[in-house]
Amino acid sequence: MINSSIIIGLLVPFVGTALGAMMVLFMKKQMNENLQKALTGFAAGVMVSASFWSLLIPAVDQASERMGKKAVIPTSIGFCLGIAFLLLIDAVIPHMHMDESVEGPKSKLKKNTMLVLAVVIHNIPEGMSVGVLYASWAQGNNLVSFSAALSLAIGIAVQNFPEGAIISMPLHANGESKGKACFKGIMSGAVEPIAGFITIILSTFIISWMPVLLSFAAGAMIYVVVEELVPEMSEGKHSNLATLAFMFGFVSMMILDITLG
Repeated sequence: MINSSIIIGLLVPFVGTALGAMMVLFMKKQMNENLQKALTGFAAGVMVSASFWSLLIPAVDQASERMGKKAVIPTSIGFCLGIAFLLLIDAVIPHMHMDESVEGPKSKLKKNTMLVLAVVIHNIPEGMSVGVLYASWAQGNNLVSFSAALSLAIGIAVQNFPEGAIISMPLHANGESKGKACFKGIMSGAVEPIAGFITIILSTFIISWMPVLLSFAAGAMIYVVVEELVPEMSEGKHSNLATLAFMFGFVSMMILDITLG
């Protein structure tokens, strides 16, 4: 079921994170606050758009073929389970956000380690989202094309590029060498292809539950936006920059999904 095209597709978002993390090797100073907010807003827009256009709408369409108007049931359940899953992950894994607020159980982990863990948690639903679309395509679902899966992978890779820089730059500012900060930034994205691969494997056993899996991934992505990205882009002095970046991110992903999907 997993062929070379799927493997490449799963790696595309990881490449985006890796390239972004490498920016720490060429930038001398910490990232400008306004630029960081704009990049965070753009990432949030991409994720919200992908959740609807690439995941929820296909989930409803697939469920509607068998259930009609009752399609709202599995998609609603999957969406809520996706949010609950990330709530659980947030509760059991100690991690630190960019504003240095700490979540999860008490831990003696270093500050930089908890920063990386926060990004890892963030990346799990992105990997799942790409994996579930490729799984739908591989299973011959006529409502999900290869192009649709690829467009989501590319969209997430685009928003992962600034995210890679957003994690590696603070790591360097907190005392890591540029090489270590770059490496940790790259490795924070390694969870995406792993999560995607696991999702594809699981989907082979629960083909009829694909609408639930699609909406589950959407719920998990929306959780990250509401819990992490929106607060980060809105903190501090009020600015419309992040809001405008959110708009561009949403529209960019929408265009990508419609034109390629």
